[in-house]
Amino acid sequence: MLQKGDKKLINSWAFYDWANSVYSLVIATAVFPLYYSAVTKDKVVNFLWIEWEHPDALYSYALSFSFLVVAFISPILSGIADYTGSKKKFMRFFCTLGSLSVMSLYFFDSIETVWIGIVFTILASIGFWASLVFYNAYLPEIAHPEQQDSASAKGFIFGYIGSVILLIINLILIQKPDLFGITAGQASKISFVMVGLWWLGFAQITFRKLPNNVHNRKPEKDYIWKGFRELKIVAKQVFENPILKRFLISFFLLSVGVQTIILLATIFGSSELGLAAIDLIITVLLIQIVAIFGAFLFSRISEIKGNIMALKISIFIWTIVCFGAFLLHKDLPNVDLYFYSLGAVLGLVLGATQSLARSTYSKLLPETQDHATYFSFYDVTEKIAIVLGTLVYGFLYAITDSMQWSVLSLALFFLAAFIVLSTMKKSKYVQ
Repeated sequence: MLQKGDKKLINSWAFYDWANSVYSLVIATAVFPLYYSAVTKDKVVNFLWIEWEHPDALYSYALSFSFLVVAFISPILSGIADYTGSKKKFMRFFCTLGSLSVMSLYFFDSIETVWIGIVFTILASIGFWASLVFYNAYLPEIAHPEQQDSASAKGFIFGYIGSVILLIINLILIQKPDLFGITAGQASKISFVMVGLWWLGFAQITFRKLPNNVHNRKPEKDYIWKGFRELKIVAKQVFENPILKRFLISFFLLSVGVQTIILLATIFGSSELGLAAIDLIITVLLIQIVAIFGAFLFSRISEIKGNIMALKISIFIWTIVCFGAFLLHKDLPNVDLYFYSLGAVLGLVLGATQSLARSTYSKLLPETQDHATYFSFYDVTEKIAIVLGTLVYGFLYAITDSMQWSVLSLALFFLAAFIVLSTMKKSKYVQ
């Protein structure tokens, strides 16, 4: 078994980002939202005996529901995983659930099958986000504190590179379907299958090297109730730790903005700015490429200036992005170029913020064997933030009929995150 701090172990852990980030880019951000909007455009959708005049709002609510499910189950399952030493089993299960659900989106092809798109969107989202709880929990077990910033950044860099490669392949398929004897709609559906196969296939590299039951836990028969007890103990420790609690508050406010923008950026460009699908996909590609350099750059800034200062710089840039997006409208000359520019700025801090938040939280943890349970609180914080963010975004869009005010509201969350982070005291590994 590879030892903690071994480069091979860190690389194999980080490779799960290569595997799963294609879901985040192709399904959650680029191709599927555009495909969904195209299928449901100017149509009334019937789902759960309700007529939805704004199908995009239904999509937003479906994502919100999936995050609520993850927020509910991840602390419970994490407590059980820590008590039984079975993080890898849970991670593998949710990876499989997510990848198979993504492939099932192939069968969503008309207004009559919207229910397939919504149901498997929910299941794929649950699979993706729940697997990340256990994946993130491995960070303090595979890397020493001084390695965790670079290890976390490496995961995001791997993820951006892998997802860009597959998105380019998908883009060729969608833009030139005649070369393959298929329609554009079929090309999109084939892309969903490719994402699922990529995710499930490359994840096996990670599963082959990741250790299982690192602390040699030997659970008793009533492991479910012992898992609950583990959760209760960790919850008490989290809420009694002022530095950890303050960081989670800041992370919550930060995540409202970051994750909502990631999930709904392409819908903003399509519905609010009237941009063509190719413009949106090019913007997403630009964001991913710049994010590779951003993650590397900010990991270096954190080494020089510390994690807190690096995070504060990234939050300030996110706030600028929100104000910039608020000023955009479809009648603005060269709005596509402005959108590209905004995407480049966003890309600079996208990977940086997520990578630094993960490694900073890992460094703040006390000496413990309950890493999955601790990271479940990190995950729940993020998921509740996403629920709030998507609900606020959808609500403001519904009452104003404009997404510009929705985007501007996110700037307030970034500002609040900056203020809370500014009040944090330094610790041994976080400066």
